[in-house]
Amino acid sequence: MGTEMIPLLEVSIYIIVGFMVLLALLFLWVSRRQTEPKEKPEEEPDLTTGEDGKDRKKIENYGRFTGVLDTQSIYNFMEFDEIVDNMIVRKKGQQYLMILACNGVNYDLMSEDEKIGVEEGFFQFLNTLRFPIQLYIQSRTLNLRDIIAEYKNRVDNLTIDIDRIDAKIAQAKAQGNKALREKLEFERRRKINILEYGISITDYVEKLSSNKNVLQQKTYVVVSYYAAEIGGSLDNYSKEEIYNMCFSELYTRCQNISSALASSQVSCQILDSEELAELLYVAYNRDEAEFLQFNKALDAQYDALYSTGKDVLKKKQEKLDQQINIEAIDLATDSILKADKQKQIEDLELETNKNLKIQEKANELLDSYKTQLDPRIYQLAKENVEKTTAEKTPELAAASTPEAAEVVSDGTTKRKVVRRKREEDEG
Repeated sequence: MGTEMIPLLEVSIYIIVGFMVLLALLFLWVSRRQTEPKEKPEEEPDLTTGEDGKDRKKIENYGRFTGVLDTQSIYNFMEFDEIVDNMIVRKKGQQYLMILACNGVNYDLMSEDEKIGVEEGFFQFLNTLRFPIQLYIQSRTLNLRDIIAEYKNRVDNLTIDIDRIDAKIAQAKAQGNKALREKLEFERRRKINILEYGISITDYVEKLSSNKNVLQQKTYVVVSYYAAEIGGSLDNYSKEEIYNMCFSELYTRCQNISSALASSQVSCQILDSEELAELLYVAYNRDEAEFLQFNKALDAQYDALYSTGKDVLKKKQEKLDQQINIEAIDLATDSILKADKQKQIEDLELETNKNLKIQEKANELLDSYKTQLDPRIYQLAKENVEKTTAEKTPELAAASTPEAAEVVSDGTTKRKVVRRKREEDEG
């Protein structure tokens, strides 16, 4: 048994020694690899060509504009051609859009019956639709700077008005006109109350705008119409005819929508070309629209290459309108003055006729008692009647002259003084 184990032990020893030699050789080879200088790595293949290069470029340029920025590329990005006749033209004149701006209602403050009426009106509106529409909601930052500037301008005007009233009050005191002074003081108190209210409103709006941005949400109904809906071949119609037919159809649809939404107490208004441009401007420039406002850009004419004066014909028309207004005012003023003079003459005629009739009636009464009166008393009474009438109407003195009076068949005197005065005034 012992002699048989000796060869096995020898074989095991040889295997262990060989394994250790292999480990030593492996250790030496690894150490040599680490001490040797590293060889230059092989250059990677160029991926800018071929399918792999295209994929690499797409990944690197993701989100970047790498093309040529020209007018056509901008139009392709905005996806509309032009704005004309309150319509947005898209797809090279194949689609036309008209937009309605809707004013919402305060649904939460309504009673239950009113809410039910609004809901039923909206259901009726949905049931009457015979064409596709799109609801678009746009949130804008409410520009309070213009509102504050307007308030401050009004406050300044009120201050100027109060200063003028103070000057009038001082003048009324100097003249001793108590009634006018009391009236002006009441007006001054009223203006001061309005001024204090305006200042408080201005301060409140300024604090409101300094703390946070006030958002204003607007709802729009987008109505579309395709030129293919006209029917027939479009080559038989000119571009202007297509515009007119599309405008007529879109306008009819918008009026139907407006009438249907009115049952829900929602009022609508068709946006004009300038309002459409502002809507698109805010949609494409949400960050800049708050600072670079569309209406200010139009007023400043940033898109104009040079400034131009008014057209000659327009200047002539404005001058003619101004001349017409001035002459119309003069004519109205002259007419009022002449009418006032005529009224005064008519009043004078009535007063004169009244005094003449009184004189005539008094003479008749004296004639009826002539037989019962002393002749001298009768004569003095007649003279007193004429004298009293002449004092009431000084023009009767002139009527006693042959040039100013004429004798009629009944013996009464018809005066010409009023007629002569009228002729002088009209002359």
